[in-house]
Amino acid sequence: MADALDPYLDPSTGILRNKLGITTADQLTQAEADITSTRLAIFWDNPPDPTGDLDELRAIHRYLFEPIFDWAGETRTIDMRKGDGPLFVPASFLDRYAGNAAAELAGDNILAGLDREEFIERLAHHYDQFNDGHFFRDGNGRTGRVFWERVANDAGWSLDWSLISGPENDYAFLEARHHADLTPLTDVLARVVEPYDPTVHHDADTLAARAGFRDLHLHKQVEHQPHPIIPPHEHGHGGIEL
Repeated sequence: MADALDPYLDPSTGILRNKLGITTADQLTQAEADITSTRLAIFWDNPPDPTGDLDELRAIHRYLFEPIFDWAGETRTIDMRKGDGPLFVPASFLDRYAGNAAAELAGDNILAGLDREEFIERLAHHYDQFNDGHFFRDGNGRTGRVFWERVANDAGWSLDWSLISGPENDYAFLEARHHADLTPLTDVLARVVEPYDPTVHHDADTLAARAGFRDLHLHKQVEHQPHPIIPPHEHGHGGIEL
């Protein structure tokens, strides 16, 4: 049964309302994996302006998820957390938080001009900050990976998420969020960051594999669970001011 406080859920099925008429979580998870993987290959032919901010994230999310959700590209309107973890940035603060996170990224020259070790260290910091926003009701993982791939490419690097497992990824981000420990995330990024070669063109399946879209599919069910509405005073989000 859907959470009465979550307008994104279909009360008759308990899963996210969608354009496809899908009524089970497994089918929706599979459809998301298939559709976003296909659209990812086309996306890179005409990506949005590289603004390094919430506008770019919205454009990425809109392109990937427009065939599935009416609200693709729109920031969430509810507060939420995963499981018993800390609250993501409250919905009422998302625009302000995103602006501050983008300004901090811009202050780091959007990670350009760094050697590999410096790039990984700063990427871990900014990736965690943006992830704490969790700007959309669903699809944050895929949207984030495309955003940071673009940032990495412009800085001379690329990210191959096929080199790590889903549980390793989950653990790294949980440690960062729950315990403010970036060490596991830094270790994960050290394994996925490689030099970017703009002359190499990957086919659709390879792009999806490198982005880890299929692996995210395997660990997606948690994001289809109801997210409780949390009082907005329960927040604390690293070094980014609300």
